[in-house]
Amino acid sequence: MAEESMPNCRFYVQIDGISQAVFTEVSGLQVETVVQDYEEGGNNSFIHRIPGRTKVGNITLKRGITKSNDFFNWYKGLINGKITRKNLSVVMYDVKGTEMLRWNFDSAYPVKWLGPQFAADGKTIAIETLELAHDGLRLE
Repeated sequence: MAEESMPNCRFYVQIDGISQAVFTEVSGLQVETVVQDYEEGGNNSFIHRIPGRTKVGNITLKRGITKSNDFFNWYKGLINGKITRKNLSVVMYDVKGTEMLRWNFDSAYPVKWLGPQFAADGKTIAIETLELAHDGLRLE
């Protein structure tokens, strides 16, 4: 593997500054601007496309099931009316272990929890999924 390449398989997730190295997948690193069409009166040759609000996607974390119920309990707090917000960072490292990029998400809280899928003939690891809403994305 070339040293200048950027493999995306070496990453850590930090929740409130504490590294959580057990995640197998992180998705939802996205920002999208809604585009609004504006039709100008008397001009039928085109439609103006004007940028509107910008929104960020939810972050989805996946990990192998553990004995800990911390994710479910965090989500259960929301169900019981207690929103516990935490700062989250996804940190990507190069092959030498040097930090390359960091995505920071402010005031994240769980909005969806998925337990593992079971099949009698299944040979895959049981995966727990947690989806988080947040107040914004900062890229460092």
